[in-house]
Amino acid sequence: MLDLTKLAGQMPALGQHFRQEATAGYQRLERAKELFFQAQQHQPHLLNTLTEWGDRLFFAVARPLEPLDTRVVIGEAQVNHSVFATDGSQIAPSHHEIAYCYLLNIGRVMLHYGQNLHPLLDSVPEVYFRPEDLYASRRWGIRTEEWLGHRRTVLEAERLAALACRWVSPPGAHSDPNLAMVDGSLIYWFLESLPQEARNQILDPILAAWETLRQARIPLVSYISAPRSVESINLLRLQACPHESPNCVSHCEGCQAEERKTPCQIFDPLRDSSLWQEFLAPGERGPIWSSNARILEAYAPAQRVCFCYIHGGSEVARVEFPAWLLEDSELLNQSLAIVLSQIEKGFGYPVALAEAHNQAVVRGGDRRRFFALLEQQLIKTGLRSVGPSYKEARKRNTVV
Repeated sequence: MLDLTKLAGQMPALGQHFRQEATAGYQRLERAKELFFQAQQHQPHLLNTLTEWGDRLFFAVARPLEPLDTRVVIGEAQVNHSVFATDGSQIAPSHHEIAYCYLLNIGRVMLHYGQNLHPLLDSVPEVYFRPEDLYASRRWGIRTEEWLGHRRTVLEAERLAALACRWVSPPGAHSDPNLAMVDGSLIYWFLESLPQEARNQILDPILAAWETLRQARIPLVSYISAPRSVESINLLRLQACPHESPNCVSHCEGCQAEERKTPCQIFDPLRDSSLWQEFLAPGERGPIWSSNARILEAYAPAQRVCFCYIHGGSEVARVEFPAWLLEDSELLNQSLAIVLSQIEKGFGYPVALAEAHNQAVVRGGDRRRFFALLEQQLIKTGLRSVGPSYKEARKRNTVV
């Protein structure tokens, strides 16, 4: 039990710390804004520098595809449109439970606007218990608990493509604007550290699902609330570099080895969203960027990730989408309009994503019912010694 009386004595020091951080944050923001205005004047030079020296930088820098001072008012979504979303949750395996297995639960949402059609809000659970599900990943040094998270990402993409492309009410072609949405980044940074074979098992089915959406001309976007990315603000580090050429390998390798800040990190740890909060008005988007994350080299060219920041009224969020959407500006603009409409309907967060999360989340009662159902099935098969470990049983019931 948390002792709030003892905790209260630490609050004054904590408050003082946050006041100091707020002051330092304001100073960092002012430095970044000054560099931003300079970068607007030198954008062509910075892009040439990024092309020439990008492979020798210690940090990822996104490439702006529009002028840095781009501000676009997002239009209104068409009355008739549909939004599809998925999200996932899980019950992790535990040796202290009745059986060593795990469950993935994928929430599905299909919302139709202006079409007089019923929505779909449900979840699809799946239990994994076979040895190939539980132990195959260990040959790559990947724990089962980590692997199930990767498998959940695959299922979310596959179920989203199936939901958006194969729904049959009304039957026949569906020409109204559609939008497929997911929560979180489309850039799967975690795959960089995986062996190639393991990476392929995760990435290949995801990209196949995205290709299904592309063939159906259904835009895919991801929404990132409170983004912590620094991909766009890192462009300002090129502007701040004191060296004639931004060759991190030659000039700043010592800083990297000694874990010191490099000379260009004069506004670290400022985030992209903090900077764009200063320039975007509600209902506007900033310039479109192309991510240069290393993992994107494994993506098909049409599926490389682009992004922009939009001001939804309550926050500045990052919206990502595959590169093929850039080929159809009307479809891209309509997609962003639907995203903004979803934010308004959800009072600050896309309603389809919120509902998909609510359908997917596994609560404490769900977990207990799952293991109770599993216990019943094991007893029916003739097993007698069925139950959690003594440690787990004691944690659930106190004797004090």
